[in-house]
Amino acid sequence: MEFSVRRLAADAGTLFSRAVQFTEEKLGQAEKTELDAHLENLLVRAEATKHWTEKIMRQTEVVLQPNPNVRMEEFLYEKLDRKVPTRANNHELLGEGMIDAGHEFGPGTAYGSALIKCGETEKQIGSAEKEFIHSAAINFLTPFRNFIEGDFKTISKERKLLQNKRLDLDAAKTRLKKARVADARSAAETELRITQSEFDRQAEITRLLLEGVSSTHAHHLRCLNDFVDAQASYYAQCYQYMVNLQKQLGSFPTTFCSNNNAPSASSSASISVAPPTLTPTLTPGQASPSLSELRSSSGPRRARVLYDYDAASSSELSLLADEVITVSSVPGMDSDWLMGERGHQKGKVPITYLELLN
Repeated sequence: MEFSVRRLAADAGTLFSRAVQFTEEKLGQAEKTELDAHLENLLVRAEATKHWTEKIMRQTEVVLQPNPNVRMEEFLYEKLDRKVPTRANNHELLGEGMIDAGHEFGPGTAYGSALIKCGETEKQIGSAEKEFIHSAAINFLTPFRNFIEGDFKTISKERKLLQNKRLDLDAAKTRLKKARVADARSAAETELRITQSEFDRQAEITRLLLEGVSSTHAHHLRCLNDFVDAQASYYAQCYQYMVNLQKQLGSFPTTFCSNNNAPSASSSASISVAPPTLTPTLTPGQASPSLSELRSSSGPRRARVLYDYDAASSSELSLLADEVITVSSVPGMDSDWLMGERGHQKGKVPITYLELLN
């Protein structure tokens, strides 16, 4: 018990001495031992490394997971040392919705089939995104976090010890200046030698740790290369998926038009590119003898609609896949169009969307 009290009293005396020295330095009433320029530069570089590592980490986490609520949930699971539950990402949810809609409209229809193909591609993109996020978390974020939570904490601890040793050294210098009696001066000189030795040793330890930041930069550079490689691979996969999807959708007739019969002036003004033609393109082998017969026939004929079609103007007739309408050729009309009738509705229809019935 006596030893503990003495130790406590000694520690309290040391803390008090440091507090007095620190206060007098701030007030300009005591001298301060300055660190050498090299060590100061190392300390500044370490602080800059910590600052930018934390900032890059935060921004990378936002890129990988834009939803702040999900990020908070993942952070809590990590702190609780529990596995994060598997959830579908936005691309996968979109893909599932498209596939369900495609089956609802019918896989045999052009629109339904296209929705299913798009949905499958979106799910592929979602899977590639998960692989990219997993790779970035392991090869990029984890090393950065290990530096902040490991190496830099050690540097901060040793830096604080160096600050304490410096205060002890300067306090010893002050006591030596104030000593007047020979015995007191001898004791102060002994204390100064001890504190100087401890300060020099701690400064060397801190310097070695700070010089290790160069190795950290080299390691983070390798991690950055891994992150860029993973990102490039992810975007290349997505590009290839979309190119393949474009090729698959190329087999469907496509029209780019408004759902309204008369597009508004404001929407037309907002589009800077020339509007694509509304006339469906006739690919080789697509025209059949029955279509030629429709063009030359003057009387009405029954035809089955192959694909959905939205009328671009009041002079056209909207079509639904698999419905049967009456069509006829009108003198002077473009050869790619026929006049279609459905009950009391009448309007132009694209010939390549039709199949003549017997």
